[in-house]
Amino acid sequence: MLYYLFDWLDRAFDLPGAGVFQYISFRASMAAITSLLIMLFCGKPFIRFIRRKSIGETVRNLGLDGQKEKEGTPTMGGLLILAAIVIPTLLFAKLDNIYILAMLATTLWLGLIGFIDDYIKVFKKDKAGMPGKFKVFGQVALGLGVGLLLSFHPQIASTKTTIPFVKGNEFDYAWLISWMGDWTVDYVWVVYVIVAILVVTAVSNASNLTDGIDGLATGTASIIGGALAILAWVSGNIIMANYLNIVYLADIGELTIFITAFVGATLGFLWFNTFPAEVFMGDTGSLALGGIIAVFALLIRKELLLPILCGIYVVEDLSVICQTYGCKHYRRKHKLPPDQPVPVEKRPFLMTPLHHHYQKQGIPEPKIVQRFVIIGILLAIISIVTLKLR
Repeated sequence: MLYYLFDWLDRAFDLPGAGVFQYISFRASMAAITSLLIMLFCGKPFIRFIRRKSIGETVRNLGLDGQKEKEGTPTMGGLLILAAIVIPTLLFAKLDNIYILAMLATTLWLGLIGFIDDYIKVFKKDKAGMPGKFKVFGQVALGLGVGLLLSFHPQIASTKTTIPFVKGNEFDYAWLISWMGDWTVDYVWVVYVIVAILVVTAVSNASNLTDGIDGLATGTASIIGGALAILAWVSGNIIMANYLNIVYLADIGELTIFITAFVGATLGFLWFNTFPAEVFMGDTGSLALGGIIAVFALLIRKELLLPILCGIYVVEDLSVICQTYGCKHYRRKHKLPPDQPVPVEKRPFLMTPLHHHYQKQGIPEPKIVQRFVIIGILLAIISIVTLKLR
């Protein structure tokens, strides 16, 4: 909104300084600052409001140290995160940009799904929340929409993406079905839609799994967001794209405003979410953060970088998968009855997701989070370096 106001003031009255709103770097900086200020100034009043309404976290008994103290901590802080993302984006971004519209729709859609889940847990006193199949349906619907948008929208349609560590740096999904004959060129969109659905579902759920200890989800998300901001800016800058020999995407630079607001929101929430947390984001935040990262990567054609950039999410997901299949194998092998748990020492991990495994080993929460954040920073640097390392 402010972009259009100052653009009009610049053209109509030649207002000194109004032209600075033409620069993405300025608007991205302002979006980050505004987002951070929203969090810092609204955080305390929001927490007090949530506490007055008795909207507290119901913690399942997992036998972890310090878990009892978390009971009743204000939750649904994801609402504030979403507001701190959406408001600066509306203020500083070009609202006729298809990429911005896609990201706003993603934020509101997954925020709504997460809010319904939290509402059921908090107000209906159902610890299970929304049935998992409905969450997955919402994620699949989002992936389907994004895949179709990127396959058929007249301005941005393409099935090409960036592939790391390969000279030429471009990969066309049409190659995956080219062996079937030339007729498949008309159906490559099916492959792309499937990829989009898998990416959105996997990253959104992984973000939800990572939200298990104070500051972990927001800390890792802010680092990933910072790396995505750099990738979006260089992809939308024709000079930098030519220099780095990567795909230039017209108008994609506008997404830098959205993702800097995302970084500001997550860092601002971290102010209140570090150990011991004053507020939890709930599924309202965790589902949305993962979905935002996934869709953003798809829009800037960097989804194949996500296994590196989101390495923390990958290991959290894999730990759960290994634990599930490891316990099933042991149960079948030793013919355990359904009501008898697999002995802890026979499980691949003491507890999953992975951060709980380290908690069970007696490592304090802050130390686990700091180490995961350090690894996240390293992975973000590697992801950016892949632009030239090929």
